Amino acid sequence: MSYVDEVYERVVAKNPAEPEFHQAVKEFLESIRPVVDKHEEEYRKTALLERLTEPERQIRFRVPWVDDKGQVQVNTGYRVQFNSAIGPYKGGLRFHPSVYLGIIKFLGFEQIFKNSLTGLPIGGGKGGSDFDPKGKSDREVMAFCQSFMTELYRHIGADTDVPAGDIGVGGREIGFLYGQYKRITGLYEGVLTGKGLTYGGSLARTEATGYGLLYFTKELLKINGKDIKGMTAAVSGAGNVAIYAIQKAQQMGVKVLTCSDSTGWIYDPDGIDVATLQEVKEVHRARLTEYKAKRPNSVYHEGRGVWVTKTDLALPCATQNELTLDDAKTLVENGCIAVCEGANMPTTLDATEYLKSHGVIFGPAKAANAGGVATSALEMSQNSERLSWTFEEVDQKLQQIMINIVHNIDNAAREYGKEGDYAAGANIAGFLKVADAMQAQGIV
Repeated sequence: MSYVDEVYERVVAKNPAEPEFHQAVKEFLESIRPVVDKHEEEYRKTALLERLTEPERQIRFRVPWVDDKGQVQVNTGYRVQFNSAIGPYKGGLRFHPSVYLGIIKFLGFEQIFKNSLTGLPIGGGKGGSDFDPKGKSDREVMAFCQSFMTELYRHIGADTDVPAGDIGVGGREIGFLYGQYKRITGLYEGVLTGKGLTYGGSLARTEATGYGLLYFTKELLKINGKDIKGMTAAVSGAGNVAIYAIQKAQQMGVKVLTCSDSTGWIYDPDGIDVATLQEVKEVHRARLTEYKAKRPNSVYHEGRGVWVTKTDLALPCATQNELTLDDAKTLVENGCIAVCEGANMPTTLDATEYLKSHGVIFGPAKAANAGGVATSALEMSQNSERLSWTFEEVDQKLQQIMINIVHNIDNAAREYGKEGDYAAGANIAGFLKVADAMQAQGIV
């Protein structure tokens, strides 16, 4: 049995009932097989893949808090510090009922290589809780965040582990978390990113993941001889990533026809109106039925179904495994030329293989949505220097990072005989930097 297969079997055996983590590891290991085969003896001797797939630290803790009725509630908090070979742990916090250790491990594992691809000195980690901020008052969210940070603070720091936001953790939550960290430690430091502009945040951080996705997509199409201007796109999601992906796509001359949330989706033949979407989702925190009410020409559908829309581009920006094999078949039938992932691992493995085998240009999440964490690292730089850069400065750096990622993953894929397989290229390019750092630092 090959080293890759041995390691994967060991991961599944050691981490039962964690399918998302298994999926992330399998997809990664299959991609880097040519690299491992070339260095198998060296990697086996130092157990490199075993060390890479085993988190450096897994923290699980109780989060008690009091709701508005005076009832004590108890949630579970997590922080998985996966790999610090190239820098302090960096990765978001996710507050969602679906959160459990397997989700956090999959996200933390992906984060290692995404962070490596940015070219910035940041390692991989992830955290969160099964707490659901939806429907909670600001006071309840504050109570939870303060309790969560009362445990988490002892495990993080500006040069140790720097969390950010993710699903369910936006500016409000980051503010409450940061306030509690500062209160407990007495330190005013860049320990969280995605902060408000008045207390150390970075301009363009809110837009970064969505904007970065489009900078990546435009460059990926360009190296394949295609111009993004004039294309149509289907976008899933209606959160931070989706909103700013839609905004930047429209600025590039793309007509975006769809968006979605957990209950349904919108088709707008005139193109999604970003201002209306922001009002519905960011101001009123309402469902997309309210978008339909404000845009009578649009059509609202219950459930899922974004990918039935005939478009040139598909940009999944909602959650993991949202684009299935059936969806991939529909996209191919409808002539979709590219799928670029704005969410983390939104395409199932069989759907990914189907798309690639049918000539669809595929931009994997760890490369395509790296703009968010890249700009978080830029926020860390500003905090360390006690400086604040202009929106244009940050946006320019972000564009260059995303363009560099496209060329790095393209080059890595070519070097290992996988030309055009950008998922393999992303894994290989991300892995090589981390592996070299791990080998240089000894058995730790």
